[in-house]
Order: sequence, then C-alpha cells, then structure tokens
Amino acid sequence: MSDDSSLPTMVKRHFGFDAFLPLQEEIVADSLAGRDVFALLPTGGGKSLCYQLPALLRPGVTVVVSPLIALMKDQVDALRAGGVEATYINSSLDYPEQQRRGRDLLAGRYRLLYVAPERVMQPSFLGLMRRLEIGLIAIDEAHCISEWGHDFRPDYRQLVQLRREFPQTPVMALTATATLRVRDDILEQLGLENPAVHVGSFNRPNLVYHVWAKADAYAQLLRFVRQRAGDSGIIYCHARRTAESVAERLAADGVVARAYHAGMTAEQRGENQDLFARDDVPVICATVAFGMGINKSNVRYVFHYDMPKSMEGYHQETGRSGRDGLPAECVLLYGLGDAVRFDRLIDEKQDANQREIARDQLQRIVAYADSRECRRRQILTYFGECYEVENCAGCDNCLNPAPTFDATETVRKFLACVFRIREKSGFSVGITHVAAVLAGANTEKVRKFGHQEMSVYGAGKEHSQAQWSDIGRQLVSQGLLRQNAARFNTLELTPEGTATLREHRAVTLAELRHTERATQRAALPECDETLFERLRVLRKKLAEERSVAAFMVFSDVALRQMARDYPGSDSEFMRISGVGDAKLKEFGPPFMGEIDAHLQSNSRQDFAQEAAEMFRRPRVSDSPRETLRRFRRGESVAHIAQDRGLALSTVMGHLAETAEAGEEIELADLLSEENEKEIAAAFAEVGTQNLTGVRDRLAGRYAYGLLKLYRALRLADGRSDAPGVRGRVAAPALEPATASRTTGSPTRSPELAHAPASQPA
Repeated sequence: MSDDSSLPTMVKRHFGFDAFLPLQEEIVADSLAGRDVFALLPTGGGKSLCYQLPALLRPGVTVVVSPLIALMKDQVDALRAGGVEATYINSSLDYPEQQRRGRDLLAGRYRLLYVAPERVMQPSFLGLMRRLEIGLIAIDEAHCISEWGHDFRPDYRQLVQLRREFPQTPVMALTATATLRVRDDILEQLGLENPAVHVGSFNRPNLVYHVWAKADAYAQLLRFVRQRAGDSGIIYCHARRTAESVAERLAADGVVARAYHAGMTAEQRGENQDLFARDDVPVICATVAFGMGINKSNVRYVFHYDMPKSMEGYHQETGRSGRDGLPAECVLLYGLGDAVRFDRLIDEKQDANQREIARDQLQRIVAYADSRECRRRQILTYFGECYEVENCAGCDNCLNPAPTFDATETVRKFLACVFRIREKSGFSVGITHVAAVLAGANTEKVRKFGHQEMSVYGAGKEHSQAQWSDIGRQLVSQGLLRQNAARFNTLELTPEGTATLREHRAVTLAELRHTERATQRAALPECDETLFERLRVLRKKLAEERSVAAFMVFSDVALRQMARDYPGSDSEFMRISGVGDAKLKEFGPPFMGEIDAHLQSNSRQDFAQEAAEMFRRPRVSDSPRETLRRFRRGESVAHIAQDRGLALSTVMGHLAETAEAGEEIELADLLSEENEKEIAAAFAEVGTQNLTGVRDRLAGRYAYGLLKLYRALRLADGRSDAPGVRGRVAAPALEPATASRTTGSPTRSPELAHAPASQPA
C-alpha cells in the first residue's frame, strides 16, 4: 500500500477514526497478511472493525458468522450508513429475498456477508459459499464454541468444518469474554493454524462498578433511574416475568421503559429493540437474551436487578454500557436469595460436568459481590490479567471503602457454630443455615435437624440473619471458611479458620451493609449543551428518514465533539470522531448548517483543554501503563507477558500505545544498532504511514508491534528523515538473540517476529 492507502488512512476514509484502538491495527495487518487470527478485545474495543476493514482491502467476500439476527441487522445498517456494501442472510428473510441476496453476492455486489452458525453449515449455503471468492471467514462471539464458556452453543462446534471446506481461506476468531481455559479451547475447536494471537486488556476504565445489598429492589432501581432521566440504560432481570413487571412498574411511575425477553414474539422484541436503539425508549428491562443483538453506543448504565450467573456473563453485560468510551455506571443488586435460586437450578442439570462448571461460575460471582476489595482488580484477575493499581477510583470499594471493625468475638461465634453443627449432626450446612441458627430463626430446617436445641442457637441475636450471612461470606472471602461445591456449597473450616478459632486470633471485618452507598451520575465531557440537544434532534430526524438507529448516524461522542469544537468547514468536520468520506458527504452539510444556525443566536463557548482528552482515540488505560512501568523497571517483554498472562504481541502493543501518547521508551533494549538501521531504511523507502509495507519490505522479520513502537518513537522525536531514534536511548544496544533485561527473561522471543530465532526480533 502507498501512503495514501495505508491502514491509518483507510480507517479514517471508511470509518472516520483518526487512530486505531489498541491492537486493531496489528490484527488487521496480520489478517491482510493471510494469517489465522485470534482476537480477544473488550466490549467497545472495536472487534468489528478488525474484520470490516480487511473486507474492504482484500478481494472477495468476508463471511461473518454471528449468533444473533438482530446483531447482523445492526452491523449491516451501520456499514451501509458509512457507505459499505454489506448484507445478511437469515431466517428473518423470506425465501425469495434470500435467493435475491444470493444472486447479488454472486454478482459481486457485497463485501461482507453476515450469517448465523446453524445456517452456514447447511449444504445449500455451503454450496453458495463454494461459488463465491471467500477472502476471510470471521467468527464473532467465538467463546460460544467452548463448553467452559458462559454461553456454549453446540452449533459453533460444527464450524471447524469451514476450515476443511476452505483450507486456504484465513479465519479470524473474535470474542470479548474468555478465560485462559476458554481461549485455549477456542483455538483447538476451530483448528486455527499457527494463529496470530492478540489479547487486549479486559479493563474498561470508563465504567464504574457498584454492588448494593438488595433490600427493596424496585425502590432502589426507581431512585437510580429517576436520577438519570433521559439516559439510556439496560435493566437485566433473571426471569421473563420480572422483566415484564419491572417495565410495567417503571412506566406507571413515569419512566419510559419496555421489556425484552425470549417469551415475546419476534415482532414485539424487534419493535422494543428498535425503540431503544433509536432513543425513543431510554430504558429496556430485559433478560440476558438482550444485549448481544445491539450495538448501541450511548448506553449510560447497566443495572443488574438480579445477580448474573457468572463473571463472564457479568463482564459481557456490563460491557454493553459506555461503548462510546464516555463514562458509564454498572450497578449490581445482590441478595442471598439469588444465589440460592441459581444453586437449585444447577442441581437440575443432568450432566455432572455441566453442574460442576455452573457451580464454579456461581461461586465466583458470589465472591465478587461479597468482596470488599477493588472490583476492577477482581474482574481482571478472573480473566488472567494483572492489575496492580492500588485504587482504581472506579468502583464502590475504592471510591467509598466500607469501614472496618474488630470482629474477633463475632467471628468466633460463626466459626464455632460451623464446628458444632458438624460435630452434632455429622454433616455440614450452608451459610444461610448457620446464619439462621445464630440469629435464632425458627425455620423448617432448624427444627428438622434439631439445631434449636444447640447451645449456639440464638447466640448471635445482636445481628440479623442477613447480617450473619454477610459475615459468613466475608469469612469465605478471607479464607477462614470454604464452600464445598461438590456438597451444595456447605461450609468447612479451613486450617486457617481452625487456628483462628482455637488460638483466639484477632479478625477484622468490613462494616455490615444494609443498603446501597451513594452514587453520582457519570460525568460527561463538557460541551455546549444547548447545541448538543439541537444536534441530537437533527440526528434523530436524519436517522428516521433512513430507518436506522440514531447512533448509526453519529455517536454521542461525535455530537459532543461537534458541540465543543463548532466545525464549520469540511476539513474541520473531518476531525470529528467517526467522520469518514461517506459521512462527510452525506451528513456534513446538515450538521454544519445546524451549528451555524445555532451560532447566529448564541455565543461560541470555550472549554478547558482537559475536556478534549475524553474524545481522544485511543486512550491509554491502566494496563499499558503497568506494562511501561515494568519495562522501565528492567523486566523483559517476554517476562512481562508471561507474568501478566498476556500475549507478547499485546505487551508490544502496550509499549507502542504509550509511546504514541508521548512516553519515552529505551528502544535499544529491544534492538541492536544494526537492526535499527535496517528498520530505518525500510521506513525511509516505504513511508511512515505504511506499517504493512514496511513489514513486507523487511520480509516479516520484525514483529508488527515492534515496528509500530519504532514509528511512534521516531515521530515523537520529529526525526522523520533521521536514520534511527537512538538519540533518545541511553542503554547500550543488545543483540536480539541473546540479550536479556533480567536474569532468565530473554529480550528476544520467537513470538516477537515471524522468523527463526536467528533472525532479528
């Protein structure tokens, strides 16, 4: 590619973005090089662009396997709004329409085709694919292929046959939610061949996490929603009837809300989803059936009315808020009854392996809800990512830590009760039963086992049963008790708990919770609010004329940027996030006309420079900063990747990202002077904007992330005509195949280059 067709230029031209989000450029480049790719990017991290841009830059049709019909329609509508020819074939279309789209595909009209997994393996559809030139097969929501994931779908297991049918066609697997075990399962089940693996950070720094003890759930919800009038939000409920009931009650209380669940007709679901997507209905009350099928970017909060079943599900559902990168809130109501209900449902599963997996997932989300530790750190740790920031400033436990108290005697009572019940009955019980005994509750199980006759019965009436349950969960979190998943989560004393009981060890607990802690509405970047509202009205009008969702015209980020910068020319309008050639042509005149009309009767406002930072793309998050900190401390790239559970390409991407943000990095610790001169010569010949061309010029001997890092440092020094960037490097050059920064941590690793070990890294 020449400079005018480089990847950064093409992403601006077709999608309107001034820069890639982390790892997008590397993923696109590997795909264009014909490699299989596995990409794990957080919700809002730009997975779709990773296959949409290659679809425009390579010959043939890109086939996208997507699990939900509504998602296909949203993706296709958004692409068409940006001037990209795309279509879908699924059960929502009648047979003549499916045939017509098939003929259009054969005629070369479309660049992207979306299809469901159960359809793509049908003989008739495979016959159509064999007649097409397939440039790429992209499998979205790839975690659905793993039985260890939270959303296993048997139809995904058949997709490995696509590799056999089209052995020369590169495959890209994408997901936003996968543990290490699920990632390995995806690679194996899809039969990816020597794939380029890109794992982004799971951290969503713009999301704020809260967990509230469930008291009067509806009253808690209503207060929260009323404080955020006009904001788009999703209320997740476990049961269909709950979703219906909550939506009806909100509507009766003056909140415009609709329900969404699998028990509704397809027409009802489609209507309510469209109303939500088009900002006609700000609140949707839904089961987990809702969410994967919507690409709405301006959801300002996700409220879990009931506890989710797993950390994967929770991460994916909360990730549907703040996709535009602006601040958003995630609130989880947690009551012990939710856990008990899920536990009973797990018992009904026929497969023992599935029961084990489900119970483990449930225990993890319960531990998260009970914990007084940083919630962001818990989420990232669950997915294998290290987060060493002391205070994330984005969760209730960091923003408003619960006070602690000396709970030595209280803890002794609980541990003693667990011990005495086991001693008397010969079996263990769960947290709820221990809490009932201590509180002196007259329950059927207490009477059945005769536990009302024990000395510990009623010994803790200073606390309610709910508070004793809270204490028990804290003790599990502290490691004094464990729950035996194989025996219905019954409590057992750990060696540490036994020692605490026998040796009268002091124990501190967090203050017991009774209700939610105060939350503040997410602060959005400053702009001319009057103009912003005018632009929203215009956006809605233009969207309705085109029968698309409002955010497909422009995101809230774009509108706020317009209402801050007041663009009045094509060149100024092109600086707005999401404005490419097609949108400039179609939407530039009406939006600039509205801005001009506003300025006829209103003064131009000035805003602090800091507010502009919220519009920057990409944003340097905590994870890349942690990589930079460790690299500067002397750790090798390989060691950082291994210790943090990240791919080497991810770590290199972190360094490049921080360099692009202006941080200084000692490149000599990664390249010898000879290697650097070779790279400099390639950049001088091909141009600074064409990383793919530079990599090709160097015969793939240098990793993409390393080239990106070199370019960032070179441009930061303003030395585009210089032979290298060694002027900013203080350390001596290291030979790539042998040098190391720390003992046992080689600087050079085979994964850093697509070449044998004797080649430069």
